[in-house]
Amino acid sequence: MDVAFHWLAALQPEAKPASRPVNRVPLHEERLALPGQRAVLLRPIAPRDADAEQAFVGGLSLASRHKRFHVGLRQLSPSMLRQMTEIDHRDHVALVAEVLADGDRAILPPVPLVADARYVRSIEQPDEAEFAIAVADDWQSLGLGRTLMDRLARHAQHQGIRALVGDVLPENRRMLVLMRGLGAHTRPHPDGPQLVQVVYELTTG
Repeated sequence: MDVAFHWLAALQPEAKPASRPVNRVPLHEERLALPGQRAVLLRPIAPRDADAEQAFVGGLSLASRHKRFHVGLRQLSPSMLRQMTEIDHRDHVALVAEVLADGDRAILPPVPLVADARYVRSIEQPDEAEFAIAVADDWQSLGLGRTLMDRLARHAQHQGIRALVGDVLPENRRMLVLMRGLGAHTRPHPDGPQLVQVVYELTTG
């Protein structure tokens, strides 16, 4: 269950969206119980998560990494890692799922992360944002992706965003089913049939 956006361009320093007056809504930590007596802590990503984020990406299967990044990378470069962990949580928002052991946090860092969901506000269309989500292979089909999308959408609504847009590979049926179940629709991708564009319209009223 993975979807990517054009993050290599969207996260470049020179392409950072300009700040705008919005009602900034804080992101809170939330414990989530999952099937199989598993539990995670949903929380905003932080710079201290760099090692854990690198381990998360490296632990994805080749197929999951391809669905998430659309390229065959094995690990994040130092600059990519900074761009994914040192963020403002306003124009670039990211939630991660941290594994809880026996209902509590792991003792030794880096804490294991099993999911990452984020959006970046569009510069050209500030009421839209590109979203991306990835869930570790062993943690898929547990409802984690749906919950993360729900939390991401709620936050985006409060930030005045009217639609989350993501790029999905046509063969990524699990992600397409999830997003359609949430009420999203698809449209042809401007770059061609190798991708599908998913549009998740939000109610901001």
